[in-house]
Amino acid sequence: MSARTLRGSVVVAGIGETGYHKRGQSPDPEFVMALQAILAACADAGIDPHDIDGFASYAGDRNEPTRLASALGCHSLRFSNMQWGGGGAGGSAAVANAAAAIACGMAECIVVFRALAQGQFGRFGAAPPTPVVSGGAALSYPYGLLSPAQQFAMRMPRLVHEHGVNLGTQKAVALASYHHAQQNPRAVMHGRPLTPEAYDESRWIVEPWHLFDCCMENDGAAALILVAAERADEFAHRPCYLLGAAQGAGFREGTNHYAPNYASACFTSLAPRLYDMAGVSPSDVDVVQSYENFTGGVVMSLIEHGFCSYDEAGSFLTFDNLIAPTGALPLNTSGGNLAECYVHGFELQIEAVRQIRGTSTNQVPGVDVSLVASGPMVVPASDLIFGSTEALG
Repeated sequence: MSARTLRGSVVVAGIGETGYHKRGQSPDPEFVMALQAILAACADAGIDPHDIDGFASYAGDRNEPTRLASALGCHSLRFSNMQWGGGGAGGSAAVANAAAAIACGMAECIVVFRALAQGQFGRFGAAPPTPVVSGGAALSYPYGLLSPAQQFAMRMPRLVHEHGVNLGTQKAVALASYHHAQQNPRAVMHGRPLTPEAYDESRWIVEPWHLFDCCMENDGAAALILVAAERADEFAHRPCYLLGAAQGAGFREGTNHYAPNYASACFTSLAPRLYDMAGVSPSDVDVVQSYENFTGGVVMSLIEHGFCSYDEAGSFLTFDNLIAPTGALPLNTSGGNLAECYVHGFELQIEAVRQIRGTSTNQVPGVDVSLVASGPMVVPASDLIFGSTEALG
C-alpha cells in the first residue's frame, strides 16, 4: 500500500435523493432536482447548506457549481470539478476527486451529485441527433452502431466465445435487481416484479440483450456530502469512510471496438489499484453496487474485480448468490439502474453508504466493506470502496 493514499481521509456526512420518475415524468426541472437532492443530503447530515464549499460531478452534468452555490447561499466556493467521460463511468471518480480536494485542504465540505432530467433534455438511450459524424463515431455510426445498446452489445458474444461464460449470468443479474426493487419503495419498478419467464419472453433490444438487460431511462437526482474523517463523530449515522478509489483505463481501452481486450468491462487495470489502496481483497467485500448499462457489462465487471473466475462465472453468478441478505455476493441491493432508477449510477453510491450504515431496504447483515463499480465498458471507468470504522482499523 502506497504512503500516498485517500484511505480513511474522508467520511460521508450525508446522503440525499429526490423521488425517482420515469423519463419525462418529473414534476420539477433538472436544476430544482439537483437542489432537492443536495438539501436532502444536508438534512441527513445536519449540515447547514451555507457551509458547503465545493461541488463535484461527472458525465457533463449541466448544473453549474456557481449557480448551485448561489441558490444554496453558500458562503464561499473553494472547489468545483467535473470528471471527464460520458455515461456512469465517472460516478466513483467524482467521489474520489472530491475526497482528494478535502485531503489536501482545498475545501472542507463538498457535495458530489448527479441530476438527470431526460424528459427535459433528451434521451440517453437513443442515437444522438447529429448532422455530422466525426472521430470515433465515424468508424461505427455508418455501420449501424448508433445507440448505446448497439455500441456495446458485441462485447458479450466475445466473452462467451473467448471464455465460455454463459448468458444465464445476465439473466441472474436482471432478476436480482428486480427482486431487490420489490423491497425498495423508492424504486421505479417497485411493485413490478420480474419473473424468469417474463425475462425470457421480453423483446430483443439488440442481441444478446433483452429488454430487461438494459437500464431504465429516468429523471432524478442524488447527492452525498464528504467532509474530513476527523469530523466523523459529529454525525448521528454509523461512519462510512472512503477506503479506496481508482479510475482510468488499460492499454488502448479508449478505442472501443479496437481494444485488444474486447470482452472486457475495462476494470482489469483498476481493480488491483483499488484493492491495494483500500487494503482489502475481493473476499473482504460484503456487498457490491455495479453500474448496469447492460447486464453483460456487470458480468464482466464482477469477474474483473476477482469475485469469480471466467470458469466459475456460470455457477457463481446465480440469482441465489446475488440477492440480499443471504447471497454470497449481494448485488445492486436497491434495484440499481435496472429497477430502482437511472441517475447515471449515482443512486448506487447512495445505496453503498446505506449498506455501511445498516439502513438499506435490502440490508446485508454486518456490512463493513461496500464496493461500487462505475461504468462497465466505458472509459475512463472508476471504482471505490466504502468501509466502516472496523474496516478502517
